[in-house]
Amino acid sequence: MNQDESIRFAARFLEDLLSFFGVNVAVTSTIEDSVIQLSVPSTSLNPLLIGREANNLRALQHIVSMALAAKEAEVKQVNVDVANYKRKRAERVEEMAEGWIKKVRDTGETMVVDLNPADRRIVHRTAADYSDIETHSEGEGKERKLYISKKF
Repeated sequence: MNQDESIRFAARFLEDLLSFFGVNVAVTSTIEDSVIQLSVPSTSLNPLLIGREANNLRALQHIVSMALAAKEAEVKQVNVDVANYKRKRAERVEEMAEGWIKKVRDTGETMVVDLNPADRRIVHRTAADYSDIETHSEGEGKERKLYISKKF
């Protein structure tokens, strides 16, 4: 499957999958940086589709990605967002990161935060805009922590 076929397949597959939950919506699909972006509009089942700590959302992504891999699609990486949950979450994390960076700048003390991988990437990206701040992650798996500190 070429890129265009992969995008169409992913959107159709997700629409079919959602129909099992009684959600009959049109999924919007695009591609950015070799990642298929699938957007599901808001419905009354948002809490079910997103799940606690977005676990159901990640599961939907994984299922679509595995279906693409099984079809030997050119593009297999997928990002599924329901009702702009991920975009809104990213904005909240950026705001938190700005606060943490301000605190580190004011106190000079390194800050250690426990975040999931996606949120850590957002903080790393946000901190990259500050020439006097550096970030790095340490640890393995669920024990991985993000460190925010002043550059010396």
